[in-house]
Amino acid sequence: MLSAVDNELLTRTSAGTAMGEYFRRFWQPIALSRELAEPDCPPIRVKVMGEDLIAFRDTKGRVGLIERRCAHRGADLFFGRNEECGIRCIYHGWKYDVDGKCIELPNVPEGPAYHGKIAIKAYPTREFGELVWAYLGPRERVPERLPELEFAMLPASHRYVTKRLQECNWAHSIEGALDTAHFSFLHMPAPSVKANTNPDAAADERRLRWLRNDPLPEFSIAEHEVGFVVGGSRRAEDEGYYWRLTQFMVPAHSVTPSALPGETYYAYTWVPITDEACWIYTYAWHPDRPLSAEERAKYEKGGFGQFAVLGPGFAPVRNRSNDFLIDREEQKHKSFTGVRGVAEQDAMAQASQGVIADRTREHLTPTDIGVVRFRRIMLEAAKSLAAGKEPEAPHLYKSYRLRAGGAVTHAASLDEVMKERFGDARGRASA
Repeated sequence: MLSAVDNELLTRTSAGTAMGEYFRRFWQPIALSRELAEPDCPPIRVKVMGEDLIAFRDTKGRVGLIERRCAHRGADLFFGRNEECGIRCIYHGWKYDVDGKCIELPNVPEGPAYHGKIAIKAYPTREFGELVWAYLGPRERVPERLPELEFAMLPASHRYVTKRLQECNWAHSIEGALDTAHFSFLHMPAPSVKANTNPDAAADERRLRWLRNDPLPEFSIAEHEVGFVVGGSRRAEDEGYYWRLTQFMVPAHSVTPSALPGETYYAYTWVPITDEACWIYTYAWHPDRPLSAEERAKYEKGGFGQFAVLGPGFAPVRNRSNDFLIDREEQKHKSFTGVRGVAEQDAMAQASQGVIADRTREHLTPTDIGVVRFRRIMLEAAKSLAAGKEPEAPHLYKSYRLRAGGAVTHAASLDEVMKERFGDARGRASA
């Protein structure tokens, strides 16, 4: 368990908090590029780590991320006109460029008092991997490059990118991703459900059998320069061990343990909206081939487990407000939870802990090793920054080229499995 003080430190990310300042040392996704589809399109509201902002794409295609309030009398620039390389306030016509500079003040007499001197808060942005990224930290410490997550390094044809709203604190949502022990319960069919006899489902049936039959995986961890890889091994009958290998990269990236050799990889990035909600940016990619139209269509409908069925505003259709549409008859006869969708099952379990989990009341077990290591790394990093030591990880952009997934092997150590599965003991992808 954590102390109340450390729980507060871990979960709070608004400006001026220790964790908030640590997050602000990194480039963060703040929107999908397709949300700003073309020059001079409507702006979008962006709330990140408690800050109310707007993003807009100007006439030249550049993306601006600026505060929402006009410097004149505070009108909301979300309602502004996106025109001729700037957002013009609807109240008195003051116009701001992507750097937050007020470039036109039509109701102010010419002269040096205001003209050329008015500006509002603005943050640097870049586009990478079909995402808009922003840096919200000190300008003198902007990392030169963005984290080179593998999905973003590939052609657009090889990846699918989306996001979904999660109505709880970022930290216990990401802790759910680092805990693969829950797969033996949360995502299982009901015990009475018979195995699928379809030959195409054989691999999935084997995985489900191993997950169900061994609810006590043995975990190992290996740290690397931007986080760690955690592996959980379960008995796989005469085939040896079924390993599930998960990457964590600071401040809030994870590659999932689901992909067996030849399968599609999946990963997430968590970005706090407030301390009580976050965005989960979700990626699918295949390094060796384009994704098919059928795969993309299935992702759009919440398929393959990693994606939720979404409604307006990227909010899941099954959510906290409707109890995730839990079906108690289905829970009794078809699935362990009665909630449809792996992503939705995760969201239900995480949201059920509260908007901010009380970690002072926990009773952790050996299967929580990944959660414990995550907390230790994040708390130490935030405390070090507060003491004046700047983090190195934001500048180690090549170190984010990491893979994770599943393996069926007789190898019994984490290093052996990682080398066998990925050709590298930490899962580093080749350039």
